Amino acid sequence: MKRPAVFVDRDGTINEQMGYINHPSRFVILPGVPEGIRLLNENNFLVIVVSNQSGVARGYFPIDLVYEVHDIMRATLKEKKATIDGIFFCPHHTQGVVPEYRLACGCRKPKPGLVEQACASFDIDMSRAYVVGDRFSDMELAYRLNINGVMVKTGYGLGDIAYVMPGKQKPNHIAQDLHHAARWIVERESP
Repeated sequence: MKRPAVFVDRDGTINEQMGYINHPSRFVILPGVPEGIRLLNENNFLVIVVSNQSGVARGYFPIDLVYEVHDIMRATLKEKKATIDGIFFCPHHTQGVVPEYRLACGCRKPKPGLVEQACASFDIDMSRAYVVGDRFSDMELAYRLNINGVMVKTGYGLGDIAYVMPGKQKPNHIAQDLHHAARWIVERESP
């Protein structure tokens, strides 16, 4: 049976935005994130992280660090009874210095490749899917997929709302943070 899904950006949405997370100690989950994810879990939403991680292609850190950070994220959230169902990330960049990751791909947001990978792994009801993120590129992903986009004010959110979005298509909702985004989604989907 198909389930609704929330595709959540990582840096700036789940954890503090501090540029590249090039060491596990720099990964700090934002307040309210476990509660927001748990609320989505309790309401039968798949919670799927979709994240650009071009630091791998740029040679700032090895791909193993991305997996280590994701293990930390999952374990930290699990302690708070919140579950990430899937994680899909793009390690590519056209100007990378690591040859195997220096390429133009279909998975770098706002391209839909990460969501396509998620749809191949999960039975997702895309008519009830959402993208939540702190960058206008996350909203572009939602537009390209013809699904709902929720912009959060954490991370780069306030700046993108003020300086990048004007004159462009607006998100379906602007939320204070991931917890408020989850509450809006759940209320919107309630019969």
